[in-house]
Amino acid sequence: MAKKKSKKANSNNAWIKRVIVIACCLVAGVIVYFSYRIFGPNTKAFGDNKYFYIRTNSTYNDVLEGLEEQGIIRSRSSFEWVAKRMDYPAHVKAGRYKINSGMSSFDIAKLLRSGRQSPVNLVITKLRTKNDFIRKIAANLEADSNVLRSLMQDPVYLRQFGLDTNTVMCAVLPNTYEYYWNTSAEAAFKKIEKAREAFWTDERKAKAAHLGLSINEVTILGSIVEEESNKNDEKPLIASVYLNRYRKGMRLQADPTVKFALQDFGLKRIRENHTLFDSPYNTYRYAGLPPGPICTPSEKTLNAVLNTPETDYLYFCAKADFSGYHAFAATYAEHLENARKYQAELNKRGY
Repeated sequence: MAKKKSKKANSNNAWIKRVIVIACCLVAGVIVYFSYRIFGPNTKAFGDNKYFYIRTNSTYNDVLEGLEEQGIIRSRSSFEWVAKRMDYPAHVKAGRYKINSGMSSFDIAKLLRSGRQSPVNLVITKLRTKNDFIRKIAANLEADSNVLRSLMQDPVYLRQFGLDTNTVMCAVLPNTYEYYWNTSAEAAFKKIEKAREAFWTDERKAKAAHLGLSINEVTILGSIVEEESNKNDEKPLIASVYLNRYRKGMRLQADPTVKFALQDFGLKRIRENHTLFDSPYNTYRYAGLPPGPICTPSEKTLNAVLNTPETDYLYFCAKADFSGYHAFAATYAEHLENARKYQAELNKRGY
């Protein structure tokens, strides 16, 4: 009898052990399943990273649809399961988010919930018109282009910055600006303007005053110099020509202003009929500086204007060797000879 009871007990113990093992395996399986669902990769195959954009006032459903439409997540249900447990639906934040390949649902939800954006480096080089600037902002930021256009056409708003609708582009200094993608139009403009304020130190303002120019006038003159040459070493001489003409009351007769007036920046040769076009920006027809800049001059060009040397030059034209440099002259006769050589070379090359 004792042997039978021992066998039965052993059998029960073995069965209990099997049940325990099975239960442990099931629990382990559940743990592995949910661990993988939470912490396992949930991105589709793409490069090292991808940027996900959430527009201002987006809903949780907008985010879900965007994650799918932009090919970021593999499993919507896995992401939703995790996101809801992290209370992400109540904490949707607009912005630009860097999603790395292999991120889990937990990683993605945590990132989006935190609002930890990847900033945009907005690189501004030479722009010519307000529309160029507006397009640049709209192409890189969420900022409403219509709102930005309205601000740039509002004389009351611009007056606080010492600008008007003609001089507004004086605020734009070529540089690299760091923004959050969901920056508003007004905040985007104000950041640009603050950089301009920082550039115009007391020393630079004093140099402008010494030249008899306001900071906007320096920028306008600098925009002409910027368009005339990409040779930084001769920009001070070009500035001296225009300053000398300006001070004598002569028309500047700057070819780039004609291109701006015509809004034809591809013109290679300015002819007499072009110079007759009626526009306040056409310095062949109107004396003094144009009412606003014809492009956004670089810091080097602005400094070239501020450090203009004393010369007696009143004329310059492109050198006939097409080196990109210019021949300068103090007299009209000397200038005509320089111009004759250049025009002959233009004709020879079929321009």
